[in-house]
Amino acid sequence: MFTVKASLTRTPNRPKRREVVENDAFAAFARRIIRAHGRRVAAGDVEALRDLLALSANLDEAIGDAVVGLRAFGYSWTEIGQRLGISKQAAQQRWGGQP
Repeated sequence: MFTVKASLTRTPNRPKRREVVENDAFAAFARRIIRAHGRRVAAGDVEALRDLLALSANLDEAIGDAVVGLRAFGYSWTEIGQRLGISKQAAQQRWGGQP
C-alpha cells in the first residue's frame, strides 16, 4: 500500500509559499557583481561596455519572467504593482501580454 503526502495533493488556488531567506543576500550579491563589472569597464575595458549594457536587457527579461511566474503562482496585479511601487494597471500594461 502506498501513502501520498498531503502536501503533494493540495488543490487551493495558491500553493503554500515556502519561506525563502536567501533572496536578500542573493540580490545584494548580484548588485555587487554588476557594480564591479561597471568598475572594470571604467578602468579602461571599453570592449566590455556593450556587455554591461546588455545586462539591462537581461534584467528586464528576468523581471518579466518573475512577474509571469508570480501571476502563475496566484499573485494579483495589485500585489505585484504594490511591490514595484506602481499601480496594478501599470503592471498589467507592462507585463500582461507576456506568456
